[in-house]
Formats: sequence, C-alpha cells, structure tokens
Amino acid sequence: MVRSNGAVYTFGDATYFGGMAGQPLNSPIAHIVATPDGKGYWLVAGDGGTFAFGDAGFYGSMGGQHLNAPVVSMAPTADGRGYWLVASDGGIFAFGDANFHGSMGGRPLNKPVVGIAADNASGGYWEVATDGGVFAFTAPFYGSTGNISLNKPVNGVAPTSNDQGYWFVASDGGIFAYGNAEFYGSVGGSPGSTIVGMSADPATGGYWLLANSGTVYSYNASDFGSA
Repeated sequence: MVRSNGAVYTFGDATYFGGMAGQPLNSPIAHIVATPDGKGYWLVAGDGGTFAFGDAGFYGSMGGQHLNAPVVSMAPTADGRGYWLVASDGGIFAFGDANFHGSMGGRPLNKPVVGIAADNASGGYWEVATDGGVFAFTAPFYGSTGNISLNKPVNGVAPTSNDQGYWFVASDGGIFAYGNAEFYGSVGGSPGSTIVGMSADPATGGYWLLANSGTVYSYNASDFGSA
C-alpha cells in the first residue's frame, strides 16, 4: 500500500524497498504498482513524477512537464521494462518498451479517467472513468457501466490473470465484473470507509479492495493483513 505522502506499507511476502515519506514531493503520490516479478515497485505522483524502487527500472516521467490534467494511475508492461501513465483527461504517456496505442486525451469525456490496466495478451491497455466507462486500446472490450447510473464513482480497475476480463470497483465497494472476471462479493451498500482501489490475486483469481482507512477486504483472495 502507499499513502499520498509516499509512505509504503508491506504485507505477506511483499518486501519493502523504500518510499518517499519524509521527502519533498511536488504533488501527492497517486498510485503504486509492483514489477511483474514482485521484487520492486513504482510510485507515481499527480504531476507525473515517477519513483522506482527495488528492481523497478526508471524509464522516464512527466515530472516537471506541463500537464493538462493530473496523472491518476500507471500500469507496467508484461516484462516490466516500461510503463504507461494515464491522466484524468485520458491522456496516455508511454515510457520504456510501452507502446502508445491511443488515448482519450483531447476527446470529450462524460467523467474523468481514474485508472489504467494493461492487457498483456495484446500489449494494449484499458482506461476506466469514474462513471465506469471503459476505453480499450489494442485490447478487447468486455463491457462497461458507462450508460448505467452508479451510486458512487468508480475508483479502481484490475485485469484477470489471463487478461480475458476485468473488474472495477466503486468508492462504496460495489464490484463490476466483465469477461471472465468472476464476482466473489463486495462491500457495496455497506457503511464504512471509502474504497480507493483494488488489485487482483493471481494465485486465487480473487481480488482485494483497499479502503482509505487502510482496511483491506479480501474476496477469494489471501488475507495478509491491513494498515
């Protein structure tokens, strides 16, 4: 887990490789993503600044450059030798061996983009907006809630282990599953903390939901603790 100040918390066999807590940041940290082998991770800030730890390579960033909208998420390539950053206007920034396949930057959006997930099978990616609209670039489209009224905005997205489906989660914990993504439960409709993200458990095919309190909800996924 990562806090907006760059503090990193590890659970289970996740190793701590460093963080940005206590160091000056031009913009809060927006997202953390692990390398494919789990031996490192990247942090990305809202200004596009990217920080690499462990075996994560630094391939570039948008830090110090003008952005039309803040960066909200990132996704690594299959081999971990590159990554994409996505801004809330749908703009995509590709580094390393990540190829640019298109974006929603400069195009009208009903709601801002909040996440990106890589499709390792095609080398493409999906963008998801807060209304659950999904935009697929060199990746198959499995469905979205873009034309459905949601109780709360979508806050995160995760692909299945074979990239033949995806989940996204709303801030109230509601889960939406598409393609071969299975629904294992949610905290939708239950009072409590705001859900700020999700991650898939490749070992079980389930998923974790993360609340802003640091609480982790496990669904068909191993429970390693929470903050």
